[in-house]
Amino acid sequence: MEIADILAPEAVIADMRAGTKKQALLECAQRAALVTHLHERAIFDVLLERERLGSTGLGGGIAIPHGKLAGVDRLYGVFARLASPIEFEAIDARPVDLIFVLLAPESAGADHLKALSRVSRALRDRTLVEKLRATDQADALYALLVEPLKSPRAA
Repeated sequence: MEIADILAPEAVIADMRAGTKKQALLECAQRAALVTHLHERAIFDVLLERERLGSTGLGGGIAIPHGKLAGVDRLYGVFARLASPIEFEAIDARPVDLIFVLLAPESAGADHLKALSRVSRALRDRTLVEKLRATDQADALYALLVEPLKSPRAA
C-alpha cells in the first residue's frame, strides 16, 4: 500500500491556520468531506472520539488522527501542514505542525493498520519531514508525500 493510494492532491492543506486541536480536526474533516462525500460532522465526530481515547500526536510535531466510518468505501487520507504549531497533547508534549488524517471503512481491519504503519513510517523520515516543513505549496507537499514511496525498495 502506498500513500498515493489513499491521498489525493485535493486532500492536501498547505498552510492551515488553526489555533487549537479541535479547529485543526474540524478543518481536516471539512477537507475529508470533499474527497469522501461524507458529512464533515460525522468525520469530525469520529476523529474527536478517537482523540478522547488518547492523543494521536506521535511526537516530533506529528499527529496521525484516524478513525473508521460507515459509508467510507476505501481508505482516505488528508494531510495538513499548519502555519503555526498547535498544542495536541502529543506523547512528547511538543506542539504539532504536521497532521495526516486517515479514514477507513468500518470493515478495514488489517488495511487500516497497514495504512497507519505506512504513514507513520513515512513521517519518521527526518529528511521528508524537514522538506514538508519547508514547503507551503499543496502540489509540492503532495509530491513529497507520494514520490519517495514509489521506489521499489519501499514496501
